[in-house]
Amino acid sequence: MTFLSYLKDGISLGSVYAIIALGYTMVYGIAKMLNFAHGDVIMVGAFVILTAITKAGLGPVPSVLLGIVFCTILGITIEAVAYRPLRKASSNLAVLITAIGVSYLLQNLALLIFGADAKSFVTVIDVPSVTLFNGQMTIKGITIVTIAACIIIMTVLTLFVNKTKPGQAMKAVSEDRDAAQLMGINVNATISLTFAIGSGLAAIAGLLLCSAYPSLTPYTGSMPGIKAFVAAVFGGIGSIPGAMVGGILLGVIEIFGKAYISSQIADAIVFAVLILVLLIKPTGLFGKNIQEKV
Repeated sequence: MTFLSYLKDGISLGSVYAIIALGYTMVYGIAKMLNFAHGDVIMVGAFVILTAITKAGLGPVPSVLLGIVFCTILGITIEAVAYRPLRKASSNLAVLITAIGVSYLLQNLALLIFGADAKSFVTVIDVPSVTLFNGQMTIKGITIVTIAACIIIMTVLTLFVNKTKPGQAMKAVSEDRDAAQLMGINVNATISLTFAIGSGLAAIAGLLLCSAYPSLTPYTGSMPGIKAFVAAVFGGIGSIPGAMVGGILLGVIEIFGKAYISSQIADAIVFAVLILVLLIKPTGLFGKNIQEKV
């Protein structure tokens, strides 16, 4: 049962990575931007939810909705203020440096407002545990909710992109931004919608992450954000199913690395596996080779 217990923990952690990676993969797939501030939006969402419950006295559901709305607005604002002016920049390096700057800005604002001490996250998701195999293995309620949320979010996003008019607009902008604009698609609105969805998902990821690991600091989103980016690249950045599979695989590899090899080098194992995968398949597991026209 120890193996199954580790597998369950890995899938649970990987589901959080997958939800975060979905935000990365959508923004890159449509806007061709690497939003390295995405991990810090997770932290902001968790702080908003915690503050709404402990300071404002709101219930769990209104607090979570407030966190999602706040992060959605934050994502739209970041795109409009920091990234949109650089969309025509001659080098992607400018966008990358700006993303790092936004990340540090969010971290330091959180330090000023909430301080550096770790905060204990409140219980928001109250779902009973499930016992299997005559009591030999227990699956926590938060684990069930996390895995279910990951599957539901991936399914809804896939249907949204493939079946709705805004989703079709996203695909068109992803293929050719200038051609999409000539066809009457509002490129700015489409990219803003992409950032809004990704940032809203970041709030959900922050809730699930801090519910499973109930400690919150201004740096909470940094490492999960980096690992989720690794998961997006692992699965094939730009692919929604790839983000989910990459996230879950990454979580399983991390948990098994900690359990069977060493907790101190578990992160190194994760990145080593990524390097190995990219050496074999540079576009990731679900990525497609794109031939550029000349």
